[in-house]
Amino acid sequence: MNILTVKPSPHIRSELTTQKIMLAVIIALIPAIIAGTIVFGPRALFMVVFCALVSMMTEVVCRALMKKEGTVSDGSAMLTGVLLALNLPVTLPLWQAAIGCIFAIAVVKQLFGGLGCNFANPAITGRIFLLLSVGSDMTAWVKPFYYKELHLWGLFETSGATAIDGITGATPLATGDAGLMELFLGNVGGSIGETSALALLIGGLFLIITKLISPVTPISYLGSLAALTFIKVLVTGGDMIEVPYALLSGGVILGAFFMATDYVTSPITSKGKLIFGIGCGILTFVIREFASMPEGCSFSILIMNLLTPYIDKFTQTKPIGAKKINAKEEA
Repeated sequence: MNILTVKPSPHIRSELTTQKIMLAVIIALIPAIIAGTIVFGPRALFMVVFCALVSMMTEVVCRALMKKEGTVSDGSAMLTGVLLALNLPVTLPLWQAAIGCIFAIAVVKQLFGGLGCNFANPAITGRIFLLLSVGSDMTAWVKPFYYKELHLWGLFETSGATAIDGITGATPLATGDAGLMELFLGNVGGSIGETSALALLIGGLFLIITKLISPVTPISYLGSLAALTFIKVLVTGGDMIEVPYALLSGGVILGAFFMATDYVTSPITSKGKLIFGIGCGILTFVIREFASMPEGCSFSILIMNLLTPYIDKFTQTKPIGAKKINAKEEA
């Protein structure tokens, strides 16, 4: 005779913990970190470590002030710091980077209850906060392989733009003067982690192969952006090189694989992930083409983050034979 033990859900358990997931994503980002360090020098690596440490310290302080159990060991704060650093120019003064980390962890994450309760991706929101606060320093793109005037520490620099006067240039997304191979390998200016498409694709494929993320979101994101760019080329009579250029330049690959796939702020169902990715692609295209800024990846993901609860509600699985309850019956 079998004795049944009744326990609350979940009944399907896995050895894959939050800590293991966060560590795996950080491992997937290592190629991008290495590429950024090669292109921009040792300050790029220092920026990544600095942001990770500030984010972790912020989480420790927040949890202590709220008198809640510490969660820094789950690795989510470290990942937020790493992702934010990869979205920053290498020339950004460290005090500004620290403010971005504090905002991402304290305001976007912990103020709403911690991991699992945040309404948007903390790293994305931290980047947008800095972009709106210190826009000139956030858009000072240093030329690749130019190290001699970069300050390694730069803790007390008041402006990243003045600290490297004469060695900055516009992002290739705005100028369109970089070759496809340069964009693919990373021989271009830009944020620390977005320059090398190859490094990001290696990390993204690692996450897909290990089934840590679904390929639906990045494929639908990049596919919709490519499709809209293709239609634009057909309508305007432009060059077809614009299609791969739109995918390889800017931060769209970094966003598609590492931020649009965030477990907390992206839809649960496959249909929802598809809608989310297409929405990100459409918004990125619209912002790039019609707004006053060359890049729209961060804003598109943030907007879709806000729509995620509605997408989940629209695409939720309906049990077979379930009867829809009207408002009168529910009352």
